[in-house]
Amino acid sequence: MLFDQITIIGVGLIGGSVGLAAKTRGVARRVVGVDRDMEKLKRAENLCAIDAGTISIAEGARGADLVVVCTPVDRIAEVLIAAFEHAGPVLYTDAGSVKGGLAAAVEWARPDGAAYVPAHPLAGAEKNGVEHSRADLFQNRITIITPDSSDAHAVQRVAAFWEALGSRVVRMNAAAHDRTLAATSHLPHAVASAVAGVTPVDWLSLSAGGFRDVTRIAAGDPALWAAIFQANREAVLAALGLFANRLTEFQRLLEASDRAGLERWLSEGKQVRDALGT
Repeated sequence: MLFDQITIIGVGLIGGSVGLAAKTRGVARRVVGVDRDMEKLKRAENLCAIDAGTISIAEGARGADLVVVCTPVDRIAEVLIAAFEHAGPVLYTDAGSVKGGLAAAVEWARPDGAAYVPAHPLAGAEKNGVEHSRADLFQNRITIITPDSSDAHAVQRVAAFWEALGSRVVRMNAAAHDRTLAATSHLPHAVASAVAGVTPVDWLSLSAGGFRDVTRIAAGDPALWAAIFQANREAVLAALGLFANRLTEFQRLLEASDRAGLERWLSEGKQVRDALGT
């Protein structure tokens, strides 16, 4: 048992899965959920993702020795600041997909003795909501931590927490995280949405596996993803520039009927995808 009480703020897919995994694996004696939506909390309790739920951060944070913030990225800072006030000098982490500037934005409010270690489990899905939570969501998935702290013990405890949920923990700095995720997660979501967005609905009956594979993640929550794109704006714009250049090259080769060039262009993409494996 790593923790006596974990408080999860934001009980959706990720927060619910944190609770299920923590309870299934004996990571915490008690799991408390905090969310704006009481019906969501009731569903989480019925699923055994949490032991108790409340809409009050003050009430939910009381007694916690670990607070995990699983809200959309545009709310993480304000929620952390509120949790600092009520939970006090305990351990904090989060599950947001954008890390740049976050630790600095909340540092002024962090109470003496508290430690905040930002984290990002690479374990999302296009289906949102606590009803899609899974105890094995983090199993064999990478969780990136971006500690902006010299508190080695706190970093070790947060890493141990995510590992106890089934993750393999990788440590990197926040700026590198955001550049990398812009290319490997945020840009792909934009591309999937673009492909879906230019396809007439009455053509969908003629689509096959390729269209479904490419556009699957476009089913994600638009509000959540708009917040991610805005939070990681500069890194996404840089990744988008590289992608636009790549498409411009494809357009040039196609306009020139350059068969050899098209094969080379496709081979370069295939080589990267093959390196990923199945």
